[in-house]
Amino acid sequence: MDYRIEKDTLGEMRVESDKLWGAQTQRAMENFVIGKKKMPIEIIYGIATAKKAAALANSEIGVLPQDKRDLIVKACDEILAGQWDNQFPLHIWQTGSGTQTNMNVNEVIAHRGQQLHGGKLDDYPLYLSPNDDVNKSQSTNDIFPTGMRIAATKMLLEHTIPAIERMMETYQQKIAEYADIKKIGRTHLMDATPLTLGDELSGHLSQLEHGLETIRSAMRHMMELPIGGTAVGNGINAPEGYDKLALQYINKITGLDFTNAPNKFEAMASHDSMAEVSGALKRLAVSLMKIANDFRLLNSGPRCGFGEVILPANEPGSSIMPGKVNPTQCEALSQVCCQVIGNDVAISTGAMQGHLQLNVFMPLIGRNVLQSSRLLADVIDSFNDHCLKGIVPNRERISMHLNNSLMLVTKLNPHIGYYNAAKIAQHALANGLTLRESALELKLVSEEDYDEWMKI
Repeated sequence: MDYRIEKDTLGEMRVESDKLWGAQTQRAMENFVIGKKKMPIEIIYGIATAKKAAALANSEIGVLPQDKRDLIVKACDEILAGQWDNQFPLHIWQTGSGTQTNMNVNEVIAHRGQQLHGGKLDDYPLYLSPNDDVNKSQSTNDIFPTGMRIAATKMLLEHTIPAIERMMETYQQKIAEYADIKKIGRTHLMDATPLTLGDELSGHLSQLEHGLETIRSAMRHMMELPIGGTAVGNGINAPEGYDKLALQYINKITGLDFTNAPNKFEAMASHDSMAEVSGALKRLAVSLMKIANDFRLLNSGPRCGFGEVILPANEPGSSIMPGKVNPTQCEALSQVCCQVIGNDVAISTGAMQGHLQLNVFMPLIGRNVLQSSRLLADVIDSFNDHCLKGIVPNRERISMHLNNSLMLVTKLNPHIGYYNAAKIAQHALANGLTLRESALELKLVSEEDYDEWMKI
């Protein structure tokens, strides 16, 4: 294999001749061989977006020549188009500021710029300096959190939120369709007073609506970007007005409405906003776990459980029991919920580690927020398409449970009192009677009154 020699402030490093990265990336590859998961490409794209905006802002202010600006912009556009995904080999578990990943992006842009300028990768010095040109007016400390906030925002807006909205649409259709199906309610997993299947599903829809509202509210803080804060938040080495101009370019590139962090010290030393978003995702996961469990119970059986709702039979459920079909989409949804809740614990632990002017748990925080957002988007779509859309009420079973329940006696409370109603229910249970038979046998209600008062 052919190699070239790359240099940084610590000396020389051998790099494979066809790679666009330089010495600092190579050092990180050798020093952080931890796990198999690489830095999420979404964060790379977020950083490349910030680099492009920085080059445009620096050029407009007059601190970066136009030809260098154009090379940086072109290289960033190629990165954002997915052309160089294989040039970002670093693992998640590295320095907590993400310095190695920031330099990986800087080096790839600089070397690709060298090629675009007509030079060779082993020509030194490079026409674009990774630090002096590509990283101009920046520090890892403001550019990495900017990149991960851009990445998380795009993930939520492009994947998670649309998936939630699609699921809500399905619920709205099902609620309208099942508005007239009366069924027994259950509290403490015991028989309770009746409701409709539409009523039951409306509780799920409300959970989703509130979860979506919470996510959108949390995103407002996360969309405050620390770009321009450079090393510690006071903007050292960044020209006056650079932060506002860079933000304008970020919004132009992304088509979104990010804002400048009103206090860059807070935005760099803490990632409370990311913890808030993770908390919103956790809340959604809690709601989805409830939804999955409800359908598991309602579908249980088919003959020895509730059996009130029939879920789609997507695949055989057992390698030994013929004909068995399991609520597999509910189980997949539940597992993702567990992962998201676990991610939130890790994010919370990392977010509380903002010591003085910098939080150094950013790769962990960024990766977990992205994973939670992506997993929820994927599993919501899976559950919606392969389960929720295909549910069918078992009307016969629903009617049987409803008519067999003793808790319908609650409707007699206003007419004969709680204690007399309880006598009817207890007598019916002890003697295997229907409520009507029990009420008439105890002579607590006439036939006419019973039939009138017990209409549902």
